[in-house]
Amino acid sequence: MESKKLKRNKDTGNLIQKYTKSFGHSIDGIIYAIENEINILFMMSGALIVLALCYFLHVNQVELCLVVICTGVFMACELINCAIEATVDLITLEENPLAKISKDCASGATLIVMFAYLFVIGIVFIPKIFK
Repeated sequence: MESKKLKRNKDTGNLIQKYTKSFGHSIDGIIYAIENEINILFMMSGALIVLALCYFLHVNQVELCLVVICTGVFMACELINCAIEATVDLITLEENPLAKISKDCASGATLIVMFAYLFVIGIVFIPKIFK
């Protein structure tokens, strides 16, 4: 029995064209999440508030880098959660215990990252607020 290789639908063209198309797909994913996932809007609003606080509380460069990295990881984790939910919905819209586990675990990962993010923000901001 001969195995058939599955080919993914990849972008075509030269390296710059492929990169440009790939970048566009990434932007499409972010736009989708902004338009369809309320959590992303809350996160973006929170990120703007946190960055404004960084400015007003005069955080140093290391603290700013830490906050920006944590913000990016938190938002990226939510996008991955969104992708997992969409993939599960593609497979089945029926109630299925395994689908629930998949969605709940992805959401749980985002929750864990959120707690770590809040911890970092607390460590950075609380001493400056009470100073």
